[in-house]
Amino acid sequence: MSEQKAKQDTNVQQEIENNTEQKNHKDEKRKKRQESRESMKKSRETLAFMMRLAWKKKPLLFLLYAIRLIQDVFDRVWQIFLPKLLMDELQLFLSGAEVSRHLHNLSMYAVISVTVTVVNYLLRDIVDGHVRSVIREWFQEYIAVDIARQAMEMDFEHTEDPDALDALNKAQEGMGWYSGGVEGVLDQMFRVIGDILVICSGAGVVLATCPLLVPVQLAALLGFLYFNMRINRIEVHHFEKLSKDNRIFGYFFYQIAEMCYGKDIRLYNSAGMMGKRTDEQADRMFHTWQSQDRQTRSNNWAMDVINTLRDAISYFYIGYLAITHRISLGDFAMCVAAASVLYQSLFALTNGLQQVTKRCNYAHRYLEFLEYPAAMEKGSRSITPGEHTIEFADVSFRYPRAENFVLRHINLKIKSGEHLSIVGLNGAGKTTLVKLLCRLYDVTEGAILIDGVNIKEYSEEEYRRLFAVVFQDFELFAFSLKENVALSESEHADTERIAEILKLTGLSEDVEKLPEGMDTMIFKSYDEHGTELSGGQQQKTAIARALYRNAPIVILDEPTAALDPIAEYEIYRQFETLVGGKTAIYISHRLSSCRFCDRIAVFADDTIKEYGTHDELVGVEGGIYAEMFHEQAKYYTDIA
Repeated sequence: MSEQKAKQDTNVQQEIENNTEQKNHKDEKRKKRQESRESMKKSRETLAFMMRLAWKKKPLLFLLYAIRLIQDVFDRVWQIFLPKLLMDELQLFLSGAEVSRHLHNLSMYAVISVTVTVVNYLLRDIVDGHVRSVIREWFQEYIAVDIARQAMEMDFEHTEDPDALDALNKAQEGMGWYSGGVEGVLDQMFRVIGDILVICSGAGVVLATCPLLVPVQLAALLGFLYFNMRINRIEVHHFEKLSKDNRIFGYFFYQIAEMCYGKDIRLYNSAGMMGKRTDEQADRMFHTWQSQDRQTRSNNWAMDVINTLRDAISYFYIGYLAITHRISLGDFAMCVAAASVLYQSLFALTNGLQQVTKRCNYAHRYLEFLEYPAAMEKGSRSITPGEHTIEFADVSFRYPRAENFVLRHINLKIKSGEHLSIVGLNGAGKTTLVKLLCRLYDVTEGAILIDGVNIKEYSEEEYRRLFAVVFQDFELFAFSLKENVALSESEHADTERIAEILKLTGLSEDVEKLPEGMDTMIFKSYDEHGTELSGGQQQKTAIARALYRNAPIVILDEPTAALDPIAEYEIYRQFETLVGGKTAIYISHRLSSCRFCDRIAVFADDTIKEYGTHDELVGVEGGIYAEMFHEQAKYYTDIA
């Protein structure tokens, strides 16, 4: 009985495994069908987008494609009929026909062939050469600018999101050499149209002279189509896999090579380490490409075998028809040419359709990036002019994809015109608070209110106008000093006001020494006569930028970190003049700056631990602020 039961259990287990295998097989087929439908949908969307964009921006491209289409179709059809015409003339000549007449015909065919060749050469030089290359470059620049615009306008949160950065990389590469961009996709599409026209001509000749070649060509074509489709899937799979690797590749091979890293690499003798990491990344990329090559190799071999069998069967069949006098020598030559052109065109058509699909799927990454979902909801409420009160109502926050909160239960109210100093150790959440207020991120819990209204309800553009911010990791650009302050075109900048602000920040004397004053280019990236500002000068320029904006709320995050004590003192001395009656939030590790502020918020343990004036907090026995202040003060006392 036990043996019989064991056998029954084994049979049941085997049946379960078979059913599971069948289910998995069905699921896999369903998944492939779904992927195929998605791929076709993406192709249609991308192709429609490319057509609209090209027609709107460069309609001349369609004329060039039409010229190339007519030229290509005529060239290939002429290849079919020319051998028959020549062989028929030769056969008639050998059979004793009048020489002069056939020499005339041969001369005419030669003239047509030479003319076609010369015209093709000239048209290719014009159509496929200079003009299209200019248009190709134009679209590449247009797409690059469009991607950059989207990257600059998308929610700031995405700039620190690996998925968004990968999407950016896929958009750039998908519209680059993977798809060929707008011109590359449309070029392939018009080649497909040309292949269809040639197939109609070639098929007519083959059906009339050697009809059995059609199933041979179609059978070989189906084999090619299958294996070529497998190759395309492998390439698309590796494109997905390489997106992150390509981004890292760009960092190691391009960004590290920037001159700005030169001092650290030399002083710390880190070239060897950098080179090793670069080699490791190169090896990783190489292994990925090697894996792709291994997977496609067998498919390429199968395609070679199919092509060999097709040629052997085709030539045997055509030769048999000629030997048995079922077709003439002219028909034999035409049939050989037609079979060759027909197959090449059929293969080019199917391969072209697959290429269009594949290129469109690559390029679709660009469309996906343009529609990348927003990280934050956008409001439309207008900002009321006048005074503004800021309130953090039980705000807690953790960064996306992070587990731990960096801010917890923040309750803070800043009245209009009030100057608040935020202090605390590194990592206490001070800069994060500013990012939340500027709505670079949305709070996880609680709410931030401006004039009693949740900031999510305000228009993003209007809300951002409330703030003039200097972050500790601010950026200056390789533009003129004037443009860096105004962040607008030079002709739109208020030169007199910029000059006044530069004087207040202590930069006016430095600017007078520059060769072109405030029109001098910063850095030497694009101008060999550009100037390299010191760290302190750069920080003063960033402060000047914030003041020029003339926003009602000024936020300064470590604004004097790169300044010497004298320059720092001058900034503090001018603090009231610089900020005036505006609301100001001031983050600094140098607690002497807190004397210029109405209130001080001390951050520790992810929340506000102490809040009050300088005199109140410095007198709290065992208080965080008092301890920090006395620790900094003793260095100056000890020296004295």
